[in-house]
Parts: sequence; C-alpha cells; structure tokens
Amino acid sequence: MKRYGAFILTLSLAMILLAGGQQAPAAEKAVYINVATATTAGVYYPLGNAIAQLWNDKVKGVKASAQATAGTPENIKLMGRKEAEVAFAQNGIVHYAVTGTGTFQQQGKQSFVKAMTHLYPNIMQIVVRKNAGVDSLADLKGKRFVPGQNGSATEVNSREMLSVVNLDYRERKDLNVDYLDYGQAAESVKNRQAAGANIAGGLPTAAVIDMFTTGEVKLLSLSDAEINAIIKKYPWYFKVTIPKGTYKGQDQDVQTVGVANILIVRDDLPEDLVYNLVKAMYENRDILINAHQAATDFKLEDGLKGITGVVDLHPGAARYFREKGILK
Repeated sequence: MKRYGAFILTLSLAMILLAGGQQAPAAEKAVYINVATATTAGVYYPLGNAIAQLWNDKVKGVKASAQATAGTPENIKLMGRKEAEVAFAQNGIVHYAVTGTGTFQQQGKQSFVKAMTHLYPNIMQIVVRKNAGVDSLADLKGKRFVPGQNGSATEVNSREMLSVVNLDYRERKDLNVDYLDYGQAAESVKNRQAAGANIAGGLPTAAVIDMFTTGEVKLLSLSDAEINAIIKKYPWYFKVTIPKGTYKGQDQDVQTVGVANILIVRDDLPEDLVYNLVKAMYENRDILINAHQAATDFKLEDGLKGITGVVDLHPGAARYFREKGILK
C-alpha cells in the first residue's frame, strides 16, 4: 500500500510538471454599477431597472442594479460619495450642480458630474381636483399642494414655476404644502387632503394614472404667458403639449413645460466602460421602449439634447457620439 501511495504521489507531481506549472486564468473582475433613479411611482425607477438589466445582459463583466431615491439632488450627492456610478437627472438641477449655484450653492461645483446621454423629456404634470377651483398657477394660492419630496428636483420645479406668478411656499407660506413622494402625493389628492400635486415625469406616469382613476382630477393647462415667463427665467424649460387621451378622461390637450432628463456618470469611470454602456443602450433601444413608453423619445439624433451648454460629456460618451456623427 505504501508503494502504491508513493506511485500516486509521484504521478501527481509528474502531471503538475508536465502542465508546466501553469495556473488557471483568473476570473474577470466584475464591474459593479449602481444606477440612482427616483421614487418607484415615477418613470426613473422602472426605466432605470430596465437599463441596469440591459447592461447586465449586453455588457460583459457589468453587474448593474437600480436604486430608488428622492431624485436628482440626492442622486448627485450619492455620486459624490461614490455610492452611485450612474444616475438619472434633470438637466436644470445638473446645471446648478456643475456651476455651484441654485440648489447647490452651499455645496459648490460638483465637477465629478459628466453626461452620458439624453433620455426623454421630464414633463411637469400639475394634477388638481376638479372641484378645487384651480384653473391657473395663481389659483393655487391658499390651497394645500404637494410640490414633491423636500429638496427633490420636482420640488425645485414647483418652486420655479410658482415663482413666475409670485407665489412662495417656503418663506411667505402662500400655499400649504406637504412634501411627499409620487405615490403619497397620489393618495393625498385622491383622499381630498390636497388640492393638487406636481408630478414630473415621462408620459404616462404611474402616479398620474392612479389619480385619474377617480375621475375627479384634471391636468392644469398653463397659459402662454405663464409658459413664456418660466422659459425666460429658467431657460432649460421648454413648452410641451400633453396630448388628449394620455390619461383616462383627459379629453383635451394640455399645455405645460418640461426639462430634459439625462443620464449622468461619475468622471472616474473608464472611457471604454462608458462607451460600451452608451452603445448598448442605443443598439438595444427596443428593449427600453418595451420597458416603458417614455423611452420612445430616446433617439440617437437627440442624444445631446439638454446636455450641450449644461454639462460636459464623459469621454466615453463623446467617443460614441463622434463615431455616430452626432458630435463633431
């Protein structure tokens, strides 16, 4: 038995020597990407999940997941703490971040923020109860209103829009406000606790669909004067028409404003990685459209919309858009 055991040991050593002492190749290191989105009742979260899954399936070595958040301002802060690599963002808030103005005046310039691509328009949908006596922005004075979660991009949108009709709910308390997320806002309006709410998102937005199920709400249509005043004061807004029939019972077109939703990324992500992430999105656009109707506005020709003049492109994204002739 001892002689047999010695033979086996000798044979094993010989096999190792014949193999030349080569080691098995190390497994490729996974690249973990956290995508910061917004509340689950909006568009950012479901579309963010779809993008993360697409990257998992189409970009080798990537392990991506989506995180629900309070929206753009929190997303930028998560990126600054390196708790998120990629984030959904409104371009107006990104402007504040990279210039260290507005909502980012205290924090200063967030120079690590770079752009990946335009996604789709973020449309201001002011939903009000039909019997609340609200037919214009100015009519919200004295009413209970949900502007968005405190410090969220939607809440900043509400402040900006109301400022053009000289309404202020922070200093002067011209309105009574409840800082709620989209799901909570829908419940507040449905339960007649609030006269209305601002929901910023793509069309259609789940929270707005929810509110329209009651048959007791309408979308507030802004006047040309209100729209022009908003755009003049905050030039990243643009006029948008919400087509009739977008929501059940909406029998007229509605005028409002929107901003660009863009995908932003930390500047320390490798160029090749970001190039491949952007490429995967455009080469599999149909997957994103199947995930959410808002992605129908995700088009290569609009890839730089809302980005130029606001924030610099990440080199990986710039490389992709140059290859496609979108960036000179």
